[in-house]
Amino acid sequence: MPHDPGPTARALRALEILRTRPTTTADELAVRLGVTERAARRYVGILKEAGIPVESARGPHGGYRLGRGTRLPPVHFTQAEALGLVMAALGGRPAVAGADDLVGTALGKVVKALPESVGRQAALLREYAAAAPDPYAAHPDPAVTSALVDAVAHRRRVLLAYRSEAGNAWEEEADPWSLVVRHGRWYLLCHSHRADAVRTYRVDRIGEVRSTGHGFHPPVDFDPVAVLEENLGTGWQFDTRVVFDAPPAEVAPWIRPPMGRLEPLGDGCVLVGSTRNPDMYAQEWLARVPLAFRIEGGAELRAAAAALAQRFTAAVTDQRPGSGAPTG
Repeated sequence: MPHDPGPTARALRALEILRTRPTTTADELAVRLGVTERAARRYVGILKEAGIPVESARGPHGGYRLGRGTRLPPVHFTQAEALGLVMAALGGRPAVAGADDLVGTALGKVVKALPESVGRQAALLREYAAAAPDPYAAHPDPAVTSALVDAVAHRRRVLLAYRSEAGNAWEEEADPWSLVVRHGRWYLLCHSHRADAVRTYRVDRIGEVRSTGHGFHPPVDFDPVAVLEENLGTGWQFDTRVVFDAPPAEVAPWIRPPMGRLEPLGDGCVLVGSTRNPDMYAQEWLARVPLAFRIEGGAELRAAAAALAQRFTAAVTDQRPGSGAPTG
């Protein structure tokens, strides 16, 4: 689409805005179109002249909306939007390059349906851009995900059939607050009635979702991503406690929320949390912090750090025959 769209293009854009935003004021429509309010009303008039029923409502909650039963034209993509769609799909799910992937087949249909002028580059990008497979990828069942989205949207309590990474299975009654995608993995953020606490569950480990018929009220003004990040650092099997001599402001940029909670301690600070994998905590998280620290707990994390230090010390020790005393 050109940089300065003509009246027809803007009218189609106005139609798309009204389709996605059921009630839109003339002022909001003008801002979205980048025109004056008077011009926005003119584009609404063009839609009405074309036989598209656009209804007007007055009052504080008024605005324009499409009439019921309105048949809309096919979705129009710009070339940039089409390329962005393919890039997002490849970046989030490398398997879409294959013909057997569910998302891949859907993406193929979208690309084929695009006009030649728009779809040509998208088809070439999909064919010639390679994506390395993610060995840690975990894709949830679309039916399970859909059931959870419906429960979140309608605030309905659910029963979950869940299986942990260790293979333990149980049924969970939960109030589903939100779904959060983090580093390519889908999480359910919820209130667990079994534990009477906030819990995060991997959606790919949920086998079944059943509605209980009970409603719930989610927390007011909560940030799902922030709550998830904070929750991922608590409630695990092994406690962690790491003390830094540097002030919190200097340490904080190196601390990921799942590592725990950073608190002031004298002239320094302390990181308090928990983990299910002390080896990973030491090797992938603590080893990347370029500041001096002391691990005061727990015993499992101290052991993991000691083993890591011993392995690295051995890696730089000259132990070749005839080399004399080991040097570090």
